[in-house]
Amino acid sequence: METINVEATDETPRVILDSDSNQFEFSGKSLPEDVTTFYNPILDWLEAYGLEPNEKSNFVFKMDYFNTASSKLILDILMKLEEINDEHDGVIVEWYFREDDEDMEEAGEEYSDIVEVPFKQIAY
Repeated sequence: METINVEATDETPRVILDSDSNQFEFSGKSLPEDVTTFYNPILDWLEAYGLEPNEKSNFVFKMDYFNTASSKLILDILMKLEEINDEHDGVIVEWYFREDDEDMEEAGEEYSDIVEVPFKQIAY
């Protein structure tokens, strides 16, 4: 499966989706001008990954900030992970947030209430 490796910019997060090395990460800020154009290839990749996922898949979210439009697409990603986990088990979401960042902590709590996938909230 082809790897997605997008470096972070001032407006888009770093995204690594590498099934060969079992590395799945979203980090940084997400406020792209066109969220659909940015996130659709990621959702397509997850759709394909869901057909033959790794036995265990830890998806790391270490977001500093995301806008409202991005929050919907992040939810779409998490819902796709829920589908994969329903079919194959083994998916874990690790939601990192700075100890003093109540917004990111609350976002993780809200997402974990919405999707049924093992969810770890980790302060750093």
